Amino acid sequence: MSIRTDKVASLLQKELSAIFEKELPRNGPLLTVVEVKVTNDLGIARVYVSVIGDEKERMDTVNRLQNETKYIRKLLSARIRHQFRRIPELEFYEDRTFEKASRIEQLLKQALHEGRDGSAT
Repeated sequence: MSIRTDKVASLLQKELSAIFEKELPRNGPLLTVVEVKVTNDLGIARVYVSVIGDEKERMDTVNRLQNETKYIRKLLSARIRHQFRRIPELEFYEDRTFEKASRIEQLLKQALHEGRDGSAT
């Protein structure tokens, strides 16, 4: 990624986070914009979100974002229209890094606990 795409991605992440926090109805689980990756031509922004909730809530939230992409893009356009000629198309993906890290931490604690129990005998 170039410096320009990094700056655009950072701005989009900040603005999308603000939109999700202030402008969209919060009738579901907690939603966080983890990362935004922008293509070199600035035509597509891949938005990775973390959703705190059970499997069904996560799937429903990501599906809702995908269905409301045009509306979210319109809100984004109203916020940054003076900085861009063309607002990138938005693609939403679920980021499960936090969930995977929690699982690894749980396994490490379990292995450490079993190691201590095994060395005591």
